[in-house]
Amino acid sequence: MKHLLKIFTILVFTFYNSFGQSPDLPNDFLSKEWHKERRQKLRASMPANSVAVFFANAVRNRSNDVDYVYHQDPDFFYLTGYREPEAVLLIFKDNQSAANGTVYNEIIFVQERNAMREMWTGRRIGAEGTKNLLGFEQAFNGSQFKKYNVEFSKFSEILFYDFQNDVRDNPRDSTDLYSLIEQFKEKVNYPKKDNSLAVAKEQPKNNLNMRGLHSLMASLRGVKTTEEIELLRKAVMISCVGQVEVMKAIEPGMSEREIQGIHEYVFKKYQAEDLGYPSIVGGGHNGCILHYTDNYKPSLDNKELILMDLGAEFHGYTADITRTIPVNGKFSPEQKQIYELVLRAQEASMKACKPGVELSHLTVVSRDVVNKGLVELGIIKTETEKHLFFPHGVSHHIGLDVHDKGHRVLEPNMAITIEPGVYIPDNSATDPKWWGIAVRIEDDYLITKEGCELLSGYAPRTVADIEAMMKQPSPLQKFKLPDIDQKKK
Repeated sequence: MKHLLKIFTILVFTFYNSFGQSPDLPNDFLSKEWHKERRQKLRASMPANSVAVFFANAVRNRSNDVDYVYHQDPDFFYLTGYREPEAVLLIFKDNQSAANGTVYNEIIFVQERNAMREMWTGRRIGAEGTKNLLGFEQAFNGSQFKKYNVEFSKFSEILFYDFQNDVRDNPRDSTDLYSLIEQFKEKVNYPKKDNSLAVAKEQPKNNLNMRGLHSLMASLRGVKTTEEIELLRKAVMISCVGQVEVMKAIEPGMSEREIQGIHEYVFKKYQAEDLGYPSIVGGGHNGCILHYTDNYKPSLDNKELILMDLGAEFHGYTADITRTIPVNGKFSPEQKQIYELVLRAQEASMKACKPGVELSHLTVVSRDVVNKGLVELGIIKTETEKHLFFPHGVSHHIGLDVHDKGHRVLEPNMAITIEPGVYIPDNSATDPKWWGIAVRIEDDYLITKEGCELLSGYAPRTVADIEAMMKQPSPLQKFKLPDIDQKKK
């Protein structure tokens, strides 16, 4: 038994040491210098005599002892490149002096290396890895945060976000996110409210500022750097290839989930780590549900449209692209009329897209085109019914979030979507020939000095181009799996 225990111990520490030496990550992530520059830019924009405090995202429980795949808080990742939970970052406007005389203006506390836990749940870079790989001079294990001694009362403002209510306490871990937050609250004399992490609605009458960070981070994240644009282009291209391969492969009788699977296989083939958001694949009337993610329709009808809204997330950055295509490869006259109306609306908004324009104006432009068109088609009687079949806005920022942070007025190097749509549910107060038609066309754009650049043009957008693409052969047509339906046997 002692012999086996010795072998097990050797194996554990072999894993531990190998993980520490080789994080085994792709070599095209954003550099530590890039993240450091983001921290410098935030520091430059912070109020005088202030400190900004950021917490890593919580680990979210799926059920029992199974957690969801971890996803870092976008602001935390943007500023650090750190991809693990249970961490806290402090950025100071001015230099601070430690008891040993060290001068610093930022400090991070991270998960401690733990051989046994790493063997079960994966690599940790620890404090030393945070210094070596991420470029922090002051990096410590989370257990040291409680002992960290800085006089928060001396700051004019302590900038931080509202705490999340779904942060769970792990009683066996004094360095989990819950503990870090509780320790922070004690350090800043945070007003207690029913022993909850929930923040009181009223602004505390002290130096705590729970609102200022959003605007500062929106200014930074809204305008993309060259490196971010490159990652967005990759995410967009991967997502476009998914749309193209479905156009070639789709056949009547396929299920919504099968179509979803083709998209997501393409994402993984090109090394996209995740989905930017839950995939929306709605056939026929399901397309009228704006955020339809059940995708459970077992067989697509020959005569219906399918609306596919999906985005690959590549190295943290997500695309957001929607195409609507006929399952049988040919638009019906009614489907074509609605589709081309939506496309005209998108083109009109694209032409209006340039620096100095407000995002909301793009919705006004699209809505004007759609409403006039619906009146002409007899689907609505007057433009006062404008929200009946077009209930949403048409544009938002994209980046580390699918609905990314950014200001309302467009600037060069912002990345946005334009996504008008028309949705006519069954039993609507209009001619039944329109029932069940749902069309959304969503593309991703980069704002330039003169206007905008279409990033997602690889995926066909016009009726003619879509129908032509759907005639192309697909490598998936030869891909057959065994029938596992036991009821047929």
